[in-house]
Amino acid sequence: MKALIIVDLQNDFCPGGALATPYGDKIVPVINGILDKFPVVLASKDWHPEDSIHFDIWPLHCVANTRGAELHPDLQQEKIQDILLKGTSGKDDGYSAFEATNIDLVSYLKSEGVKQLYVCGLTTEYCVKATALSGLQNGFETCLITDAVEGVRAREGDVEAALEEMKQKGVQMVSSKELGF
Repeated sequence: MKALIIVDLQNDFCPGGALATPYGDKIVPVINGILDKFPVVLASKDWHPEDSIHFDIWPLHCVANTRGAELHPDLQQEKIQDILLKGTSGKDDGYSAFEATNIDLVSYLKSEGVKQLYVCGLTTEYCVKATALSGLQNGFETCLITDAVEGVRAREGDVEAALEEMKQKGVQMVSSKELGF
C-alpha cells in the first residue's frame, strides 16, 4: 500500500506569502496530477500559535486559523483524507509531518497497511526533508517526488544539500512521470 504526504503546501509558503518559496505554486499542478495514483493521501500544515519559539528563527507564518495557514487554493483538497497539524504547541518547530499533534501518523499509516511513503510539497530543505527522513526512521520505504517539491532557498546550496542528504540516507528519488503504478 502506498501513501502520499503533501507537506505544507500552504499560502504562506507560496509566492506572496510570509515565508515564500520562489516557485512553490508551480508544484500544485504536478501534485494534482498524481493524487489519483494513491489510495491514501494526507497533507500536513504548519499550525503555529502566534507566540511560538519557531518565530525566533523564522518570520511569522502559518499562524493557526489564518489565510496564510490554509492550503493553496488550487490544490485538489477533496482528495485529501486527513490533515496533519504540526508545530502547534509554540515550544517546538514541528518540521516533520510525523510530529503532528492531532494524529499519530505512524499508527495511522500502519492501520492503513502503508509500506511505501511518497513525499512532496514545501519546503525541500526543512519540512519535506524532515518528513522523508522520519518516514525512513519509522520503517517506511520512502520516496521523494523530485518535481513536486520546492525549497525556500534561504541560503545558496541548501536545496541541493538537502536532496543529497536524503539520497545518502536512503530516500529514493523519483519524478512524477516515473510513478508507473
